Amino acid sequence: MCPVVHSSQSLHTGYTTPFSLWSDFCNAAKLEHTKQTSTGIHRLYIQFFNLHRQLLLGPTKLSMARVLSLFRPKPFLAFVGRRKPPLCKMSLDSRAQEVFATAVGAVQPDTVVRQSIERKEDSVIIDGHKYALKHNLHLVGFGKAVLGMAAEAEKIMGDHLVKGVISVPHGIQETLKQNGKEHLLLKENSRIKVMEGAKHNLPDADAQKAAEGIAQLARELTEKDLLLVLISGGGSALLPAPIPPISLQEKFDVTRKLAAAGATIQELNTVRRALSFLKGGGLAHCAQPAKVVALILSDVIGDPLDFIASGPTVRSDVWPEEVLSVLDRYKLVDAIPASVKDVLGRLSPQREKNKDETDKSENVHNVVIGSNSVALKCAGRRVRELGFRPVVLSPGVCGDVRAVSRLYGLLARFACSREEPPPEIAAEVLRLGPEVGVESWDLCRTMQVLGEGRTEGWGATCLLAGGEPTVELTGKGRGGRNQELALRVGLELRGLELPPKGPVFLSGGTDGQDGPTEAAGAITDGGLYEEAQAQGLDINNFLTNNDSFTFFSRLSSGQRLLVPGLTCTNVMDVHMLLIPPIPINIR
Repeated sequence: MCPVVHSSQSLHTGYTTPFSLWSDFCNAAKLEHTKQTSTGIHRLYIQFFNLHRQLLLGPTKLSMARVLSLFRPKPFLAFVGRRKPPLCKMSLDSRAQEVFATAVGAVQPDTVVRQSIERKEDSVIIDGHKYALKHNLHLVGFGKAVLGMAAEAEKIMGDHLVKGVISVPHGIQETLKQNGKEHLLLKENSRIKVMEGAKHNLPDADAQKAAEGIAQLARELTEKDLLLVLISGGGSALLPAPIPPISLQEKFDVTRKLAAAGATIQELNTVRRALSFLKGGGLAHCAQPAKVVALILSDVIGDPLDFIASGPTVRSDVWPEEVLSVLDRYKLVDAIPASVKDVLGRLSPQREKNKDETDKSENVHNVVIGSNSVALKCAGRRVRELGFRPVVLSPGVCGDVRAVSRLYGLLARFACSREEPPPEIAAEVLRLGPEVGVESWDLCRTMQVLGEGRTEGWGATCLLAGGEPTVELTGKGRGGRNQELALRVGLELRGLELPPKGPVFLSGGTDGQDGPTEAAGAITDGGLYEEAQAQGLDINNFLTNNDSFTFFSRLSSGQRLLVPGLTCTNVMDVHMLLIPPIPINIR
């Protein structure tokens, strides 16, 4: 009988099979995870490695990765033989860029709309819901990718579309023309009115005028109408509608002061929704009693519907007390204008009007049609075609780039070790999990797959992840989070073999622009430090000045920069660690 794990969550000696050890480890770690004691999980992992080594001295002679693999049943063919990965003559760098291009292509605005709408004669099916089309369709939209979404929606809906209004970034139509993206533009006879605004990604009078046009269209709808709402990243700045008597400038000043004081994105959204007529479900309210379907291209970790563009189609009751609490926390209560105090001192107009009415939310259907997870899923398919076994770590990697780069460096060393990896590597990986927004279970699963790939001869492996890490600004150089992450990962990989025998790392923004540069990110490997030294480039100086773009531009004539050009979409960043087959020493 296997030893029993008690509430102390410790592993005991006396195990006779690797499976019994792994089973007790999972049970004990689950208890520690419930208590949110990551230190206990790290200790368990070290105990697991030590006890497993004792098992290795016995007759089983199994590797750690093989022990982990016993946790998941395998099909019969897995024991007979494995199919060799397809031969690919492309370099690791080229394959990394190919996979990144596939990830971006999967979340193109026209592609995600086309895949989410099924037209059947005089009806349309969206996310399993069927809606009748009787020349009753109206369309509104706001966001950086909405123009391409609207163009595709109009093609599908045809003459059932009565009219529409979309709010898009200043100059986007000319930019698309200059970059050969005419397929994302509306036709000359389109029934959709395009309004450009939010220059420099800030709400302005033009964006406010577009928001008023969108609200007016919504108010005119009846119960027979269907409103299609298209939303993408940047939608909040393109839909400014402050509640009177608050002016646009006053609302902007309040949120700017909060941001400067260190308010979180959650706190900023709380204030924005309270001061806006259309956010926090306001747009859906304006459209009552019509049916509302929102198609959303998410640029937020976890795809929270009330956060994307501040949730104009998601009911979110924000009370004045909540807003005053946020303002008080940052000592800004006395700094807000009288108009804001006036609005906070009374119920919002829509809440006053409908406080006795039943909830109409059943008429609203929100669908996320594109996200980082979608991009990673399609990237995984392309990875397999290129000869790698894909493993997705997480689509929600966040936190400081220094912690994120350390995590990827440790995972690379874990996967590339020719012998059993030291247990300290796994322990530090698990310790970093909370800092970078990755669950312990995802880290354990990933290390299991990486270990199996290393020891069981599966060949090359590709670790995929996504999210939006942050950079602490200490200098005034040019760069972005993706280029700085690649630079720091390059330092972490120092000492590992060079490609094609060693790993390659890529970090790129799916919007094609990393910070105020023309690059989306960069590609790096274990030879970065020596390459920089040979060319007289001091990496630490560039990092201190947050000057990663200048570094990669000067290094080998910019060959490591990732420059895809205008992508017309944004689902945050894609991270990729390509690991070639690693020969191991079997004792």
